[in-house]
Amino acid sequence: MNSPVEDLKKFFKGSNALNRLIIINGVVFFSLRIMFSIFALFNVPPDSYRLVLHQLMLPSSIYRLVLQPWSLFTYMFVHEEFMHIFSNMLWLYIFGKIFLYYKGGRMLTTVYVLGGLSGGLLYVLAFNFFPLFTAVVQHSYALGASAGILAIVIATATYVPDYAINIIFLGPVKLKYIALFSVMSDAIKIQSGNAGGHIAHLGGAIFGYIFIKQMQQGNNIGKWFENLLENLKTLFKPKPKIRVVHKRPLTDEQYNEQRKARQDEIDRILDKIAKSGYESLSKQEKEILFKESSK
Repeated sequence: MNSPVEDLKKFFKGSNALNRLIIINGVVFFSLRIMFSIFALFNVPPDSYRLVLHQLMLPSSIYRLVLQPWSLFTYMFVHEEFMHIFSNMLWLYIFGKIFLYYKGGRMLTTVYVLGGLSGGLLYVLAFNFFPLFTAVVQHSYALGASAGILAIVIATATYVPDYAINIIFLGPVKLKYIALFSVMSDAIKIQSGNAGGHIAHLGGAIFGYIFIKQMQQGNNIGKWFENLLENLKTLFKPKPKIRVVHKRPLTDEQYNEQRKARQDEIDRILDKIAKSGYESLSKQEKEILFKESSK
């Protein structure tokens, strides 16, 4: 019988990118809560727990950030309150499923992480630039997945703006209106008590928009990160002792990624025809179009 940890590892490996992101956030949250409970049982001062937490959260102080550069990455997986992680994971699940369908798991992870990094950097820059934050810059910290999630929300809404989801009491609402409301809400709440969070959200939103716009022009600005992830997988993946010659069936995530790659290529060819005519196509592009029309 497998242990719960082994079952979790097996489930994690077999899950798609969306489930993995949710699992990581959940594991970090419950691990921190368990640590807090253990500290309390042994009468460890609460300041000790805060010290651990601050090592994972993103400081606005550039001096502190230099001492803990990993926090630019870890902060986007840290939540303190249950309702905070619950609402974030709900948004991630809803919009992540849509993004996953159109763009695949690799890009979902890329947008989440790079959107979170963009939000974190904008937060640090804003707190060190604007006089409004002078009094709190040395003591402010950011945490939560919201910047990465909003990057996914805006990227999805930019790619399929007229896609509608049902909202209680409102009915079907197009993604472009949800995205616009989210950005405007964060913009007008910068003077609230969570100014840093709203600024980070806007940083994620900006990245999500730019990512899709560049993608539509044929530029994948997150390719370097995707390559980095692949290299890390190769580095930690054990080498098989026996050469495998049979072809493994594709996972749902791999199938969706291949299907979207084919569709993106067809869309690019059709756009080229619309702009320059059929004769502007290369021999290879004509063959791709012919094979697709024959299916």
